Amino acid sequence: MIPLHRDRHFTFRFGESRIVPRFHLEGVAAGVRVSVFGYDATTETRLGLLTTATVGAGGWVDLPSPLVVRAGEGFVAVPEGAGP
Repeated sequence: MIPLHRDRHFTFRFGESRIVPRFHLEGVAAGVRVSVFGYDATTETRLGLLTTATVGAGGWVDLPSPLVVRAGEGFVAVPEGAGP
């Protein structure tokens, strides 16, 4: 079966405030560059670039500086080559 739609990015939303030093991207190969953007959960829109990083072993992305995410906020991770 071929899916009709598949997001090429990963959206993370949080109900509680937290500090995010790393996150996991299922199915993304090690060595792929990732751009991380802010995310407005109310309007469901992507905001400005927060940081870039590289996917490590097992799909884990260790950020150069942890992200501080407030309750109700989130971020979008876009692997290189995934487009807007």
